[in-house]
Amino acid sequence: MRNLIDFLVRHFSWFVFLFYLVISCFLLFQNNPYQQYVYLTSANNVSASTYKAVSNVTSYFDLQSINQDLHERNALLEMEVINLKRQLNDYKILNTTDTLALPDSVASNFTYHFATVINNSISKTMNYITIDKGEVDGIEPEMGVVDQNGVVGIVSVVSKNAARVISLLNPNMRLSCKVKNSDSFGSMIWDGKSPYYAILEEMPRHIKYMKGDTIVTSGYSSVFPAGLIVGTIDEVDKSRDDNFYSLKVKLSTDFTRLGTVRAIKSNMADELKTIESEN
Repeated sequence: MRNLIDFLVRHFSWFVFLFYLVISCFLLFQNNPYQQYVYLTSANNVSASTYKAVSNVTSYFDLQSINQDLHERNALLEMEVINLKRQLNDYKILNTTDTLALPDSVASNFTYHFATVINNSISKTMNYITIDKGEVDGIEPEMGVVDQNGVVGIVSVVSKNAARVISLLNPNMRLSCKVKNSDSFGSMIWDGKSPYYAILEEMPRHIKYMKGDTIVTSGYSSVFPAGLIVGTIDEVDKSRDDNFYSLKVKLSTDFTRLGTVRAIKSNMADELKTIESEN
């Protein structure tokens, strides 16, 4: 306390000077318009500079939250763009002449669902395909899958928003096929070699087969309608059974470039299963 009193006594004259200085400035700016204007202008400039400095500091610390918000907005915009592109692609497909077009009498018995391939394998022993549509989109097991060129496979497992397809490049899948404009049919299977070829087995020997003949689905199942293109004959070989030929078929579907596909459901599938299950 004594030190404080000594400090005030020692600097008493300065405190008196500051007191009178403040009183003088107050009277000067209070009673003279020009000096008052100068004071207010200067005070505003100082305040503005101070606020600007504070704003810059606080904005720097807010950059992280702002950056996060921008990332979220960009993600939403990217999803909107993807959805718009997908819708435009579906409209293009609907308006494009379809190489797999079927007669109205046949097409009316089937329902189509468009989907996009999101995973695909072609070099494994057992190849599968994943599409981005599932139960909520009407996809069900045992639905046939095709693209604009030909047969792709059969749906095997379905989740809520995706489905797995047994590829035609899978030995576990057998497809009933025939030569176009002929009643001779056999069973097509992949031999595990090239993704561009498959083997059509058990074809009768009394029929003459030519290289380039078109192979189509036979329609002897509820999975695929008759007449869907599968490929063309590339080579004719004798089967292990001398009563049959094995045809090497060049597949019309390019499994290395799958994009948009269609899942096909027969409107008579349940009825046919019921009839065929009866003794």
